[in-house]
Amino acid sequence: MDILPEFVSIGGNRNPAAADWDEGGLRLLAYGADNSIALWDAQDAQLRGVREVLSGHAKPVNAIKFFSTASPDLSILLSGAADNTLRLWRIRGTDVLDYECLQVISAHSSSITRITTLPDSDVFVTGASDGTVKIWKLVHDPDFSSLNAELLQTITLFPKYFPLNLALAKLDDSSTVLAVAGTRSTIQIFISQDGHFNLSATLTGHEGWIRALAFTRETQANNSDLLLASASQDKYIRLWRIHRGDELPAASSALNDPTLGGLSKSLSNKVHWIESPTSKHSVTFEALLLGHEDWIYTASWRFRNRRLQLLSTSEDNSLAIWESDSSSGVWVCTTRLGEISAQKGSTSATGSAGGFWVGLWSPDGDSIVSLGRTGSWRKWTNSKTEDMWEQQVAITGHVREAKGVCWSRDGSYMLTTGSDQTTRLYSQWQREGHDSSWHEFTRPQIHGYDLNCIDAVNNSQFISGADEKLLRVFDEPNGVAEMLNKLCGIQASMALDLPDAANIPVLGLSNKAIQAVGDDESVENGNEDEREAIDPSSIVRKSTLEINHPPFEDHLARHLLWPETEKLYGHGYEISAVAVSRDGSTIATACRASSIDHAVIRLYDTKDWLEVKPPLKAHSLTVTALQFSPDDKHLLSVGRDRQWVVWERGSGPSQYALKHTNPKGHSRMILGAAWTPLLQSTFLTAGRDKTVKMWQITGEDVQLKGTMTANTAVTAVACSGQLIHDKFTFGFGTDSGEIGFGSVTTSALDKVDVVMVSPKLSPAKTINQVAWRPGCEPKAQQLAVVSDDTSVRIYNVIET
Repeated sequence: MDILPEFVSIGGNRNPAAADWDEGGLRLLAYGADNSIALWDAQDAQLRGVREVLSGHAKPVNAIKFFSTASPDLSILLSGAADNTLRLWRIRGTDVLDYECLQVISAHSSSITRITTLPDSDVFVTGASDGTVKIWKLVHDPDFSSLNAELLQTITLFPKYFPLNLALAKLDDSSTVLAVAGTRSTIQIFISQDGHFNLSATLTGHEGWIRALAFTRETQANNSDLLLASASQDKYIRLWRIHRGDELPAASSALNDPTLGGLSKSLSNKVHWIESPTSKHSVTFEALLLGHEDWIYTASWRFRNRRLQLLSTSEDNSLAIWESDSSSGVWVCTTRLGEISAQKGSTSATGSAGGFWVGLWSPDGDSIVSLGRTGSWRKWTNSKTEDMWEQQVAITGHVREAKGVCWSRDGSYMLTTGSDQTTRLYSQWQREGHDSSWHEFTRPQIHGYDLNCIDAVNNSQFISGADEKLLRVFDEPNGVAEMLNKLCGIQASMALDLPDAANIPVLGLSNKAIQAVGDDESVENGNEDEREAIDPSSIVRKSTLEINHPPFEDHLARHLLWPETEKLYGHGYEISAVAVSRDGSTIATACRASSIDHAVIRLYDTKDWLEVKPPLKAHSLTVTALQFSPDDKHLLSVGRDRQWVVWERGSGPSQYALKHTNPKGHSRMILGAAWTPLLQSTFLTAGRDKTVKMWQITGEDVQLKGTMTANTAVTAVACSGQLIHDKFTFGFGTDSGEIGFGSVTTSALDKVDVVMVSPKLSPAKTINQVAWRPGCEPKAQQLAVVSDDTSVRIYNVIET
């Protein structure tokens, strides 16, 4: 069989240094995603999303930088992580990307925080939380067939601080200037003499940690003054001018700007003199940029239409583009994008983005992207005809472990859930003239607890279990049903009286149904006291729900929740597993447990949502997986107590009783369970003992029919519902992130043909759940996989 990646969704790390857009080379955007690096072609008209995920680092990736190459089909990427290592990657290709990690360098003794390069040279610099900055030379052949880094110098910062930012620029023909700043309020300027950097000046003025540094020439002429932008947690951006010669530059009129008010006293124009072997330069304060209301994380320069512009991103949920006014020379904010502090300080449940951590210009300067707290990218492109920035479809993903996955009953969409306390719905956007592309279309649940498991009750209803000891049932609202019908061709269910949308009340955990109102309708205040203001989050305008493209992040975080219709109580600890019967009439759930009293399976009837008593007792430790047989006659449960149990349905639809059990089914805890599509009851169990076992119920007995051995503990297993040429296929995932497919002939269950997915296409951490997509062609099926590396992946499994 052939296994091909169909879709990858993975959220970005909350670190301003952990993303870069390649200006030469392949023009890809790379960003840190947990311990991995995701490559995204942000200008791709087909919207294919993440192209590749580069795995190798053992801890979260903190710093990413592309090294400039002159080749359009080659990129060199430098990455640094909390595992103290620096990695050098080579990426080739256009349609199909091929990547290789060429070097792993362990020179720092602590987490690497920042990497910067010097344009048109082989020099790059790394900073780390061991309080050092290291100067490197990239050693390579002309075609980059070999690659290495030579350490030129180590600078120990004094007084000791963590370098959060580095910036390099050519000072003159003989020397280079390096600016270093971080967990102090000063900027240190180093000048190279004979290739060795020495501290030459310390710039003061900021009143908080400095988060961003960026050099540029004032004009595109090589001999123009250097400008340095520094952005800080004190909410201000300062511009510094480095001027060549013994004479000072003309005094900046910005210091006398009346809008600075009382600040002008603290704006000293002290001159710092720095010298290179061939020339003398002055460093003076140039301008103070006011406008952000919270910490500023990034600042980057770009010449657009021959005008110098500065892009900044901030914790106040906004991006700003700054320009110098041509007549007065005062720096002003010409464009502001994002969410303008309407719900500052609120949680993601009520709509706040939680700040923009990264801001990047596209290589052509006509687009900008930013990454927020929810792991989602936002993209704006400048429309030349209307001269305004328009938001475009970008990519989203979980930012913590993805724990659960299921498909709708007809396979039209996929639901995932995880430790970032969100549930996400993915489906395919059907566009004329384009291939269909996968996107997140709604975020039904934004919660206050980590979410552990999920299953679909029917095509418009699902149930999820969290660390809060109860399960919640959600119904699809009309607004979402109409959007999925229009964009994905998914037929809406015929359920009556669905609400239009939902919201989360302030300080609440339960999504409440709300109705949409027309744009011109006035909203009545239901309270008798007319002086009470109407909560704006309790209203949604109909035009808000009418969109003709996959929703942007601000929509996902605010307007596309699903109303909660039921809560299921009973368990005493965090929910560990949930399964819905094939006919949707019964729900089985379990919770974490260390005693037989809590290791029970509770059943609920979906007609009246009441528990069917008594609960099912057999396990003594946490039940890790539950699954109903294809005909609902049996329920299979497996647990950390190493036993599997088969429960048989009695006379009532939700009545199940103990039928078969094996207290020593595996030699270590059992983590996965699945029924096969065979008529005679055959099921699979997967365990920490690195095996998948095949069992068959024959009369009053259960026999072990076959055992497949894996390299590491098997953490998830699922069986395709299709029989092809008397064969069935199962997919499994392991503790180390490996994914494999087993093919078994019904007449020889002891013989398993196994195909493993290439390590480059596999997740980097434990697989938590795998799920086959219903309704696929027998020879072209799809498997969804969720993992602790925060990724959600879909694989095409093609029988050859």
